[in-house]
Amino acid sequence: MTAATLAPERIITEDESELLDVARPWNVVVWDDPINLMSYVTFVFRKVFGYSKAKATRLMLQVHNEGRCIVSSGPLERAEMEVAAMHHHGLWATLEQP
Repeated sequence: MTAATLAPERIITEDESELLDVARPWNVVVWDDPINLMSYVTFVFRKVFGYSKAKATRLMLQVHNEGRCIVSSGPLERAEMEVAAMHHHGLWATLEQP
């Protein structure tokens, strides 16, 4: 019987840890506000994300009823563009990393 050779566990440096965090998906969070009409929020979700009317309405209702909703998740650069698009349309949006 031969002994198995195991590689030593690799220690992740602080710089590598930051790179791993960047690779994790980012959430685009839209927040409820007292200004925009529900129909307008639905319109923006359909226009920016290409969602169906049913999905955009469901997300809009979640924003309205719960105060916030994750409307998209993905790479940081795309999420930043989507937050900027929300701001361009007058919606309150932020990024979060789960």
